[in-house]
Amino acid sequence: MRRWRYSETVLALCTLAFFATMVGRLAISPVLPMITEDFDVTNSVVGVAMTGMWMAYFLSQYPSGIFADRYGERPIILIAVGGTAVTSLFLALSPFFAVFVFGTIALGAVAGLHYSVATTLLTRTYDDIGAAIGVHNSGGPAAGLVAPPIAGWVGVTYGWRAAVAIAVPIAILVYVLFSRFIDPTEPRRPNQSMQERVDVGAITDLLSRPKIAFPICLAIAAAFVWQATSTFLPTFLTEHREQSTELAAVVFASYFVVQAITQVGVGAVSDRVGRDFATAGCLLLAGVGFVIFVVGPGFEAVVVGVVLVGTGLGWGAALLPRFMDVLSDEERGAGFGLIRTVYGFIGALGSVATGLFADLFGWGVAFLVLAGLLGLGFCAILVNWLFSLGY
Repeated sequence: MRRWRYSETVLALCTLAFFATMVGRLAISPVLPMITEDFDVTNSVVGVAMTGMWMAYFLSQYPSGIFADRYGERPIILIAVGGTAVTSLFLALSPFFAVFVFGTIALGAVAGLHYSVATTLLTRTYDDIGAAIGVHNSGGPAAGLVAPPIAGWVGVTYGWRAAVAIAVPIAILVYVLFSRFIDPTEPRRPNQSMQERVDVGAITDLLSRPKIAFPICLAIAAAFVWQATSTFLPTFLTEHREQSTELAAVVFASYFVVQAITQVGVGAVSDRVGRDFATAGCLLLAGVGFVIFVVGPGFEAVVVGVVLVGTGLGWGAALLPRFMDVLSDEERGAGFGLIRTVYGFIGALGSVATGLFADLFGWGVAFLVLAGLLGLGFCAILVNWLFSLGY
């Protein structure tokens, strides 16, 4: 019998840490209709709160890489998981909508410290980074499997405040496990100050490289759609397809189940066949899935849409290794964090923009816009391949 290796412990606990930080964010979406009713606000306004959370999440990616280079990955991940517990509790106790908005932003900021740092730690641990990142990314869909149905049921039974607090015990447990079983890592740049790392010239040079700039544009479009989906899919299902809150939460969870199952496969395809092929396939599948969500008749269309969108929005396992392929060892910490900040910050506008589109034109139009955006990304990859542009 093969013995369990320490590298597998790192992968398992990094995935659990991602799971915990994602539960904190995803527990909000199934009860958004309750939150808008309780605070008497519109979809656009609550979209601003969710966009603020995701923007803060991605803004913290760049400094998280710098902190990890100076102090090591372990303490940064512990701050992310512990902070998720604290801010989720704060969010559940919010007396006013302004406090709720502040809580969502704080939650996003601390949770955002995890992903880039954990990815760098896995890159230092594994050779087949596509598959490792795919396993790690499955922590997000796994959270989507657990959080929405539990949050939906708790919200209907005990109210939305209890629903958003479900992340607290989960994050505390993962914090204890990670602190117990993960060893400290040697910092890459322990003596370099933050000011020295924030070099505008170096940042501009990194982001302007064609092999980085092009996939960043793709990631912006894909992240825009992912953020919109993670925020408003349950609301779309209840208001456009007239499902109950509980059923919408189950469908939302099913979307993440599909992502959890297919995520590793997407990463493996990107390792064997190519990053662009796997990414283009993901964008195409998700785009078709959104069209089916909007115009497909019956519950069967919802099932097909969930499978296609869930698979396609697992694009991260195909696209993100592309950045690691072109970054040097010294650039991977802060460099990957910077890239995540750029595409994620802009992509976070997906929540507020989709909420606005829904208020103005309805949920059908809002979700068709998401399909069109994915279609543009697919065409960009196709043109780059047909004309050998080298991006």
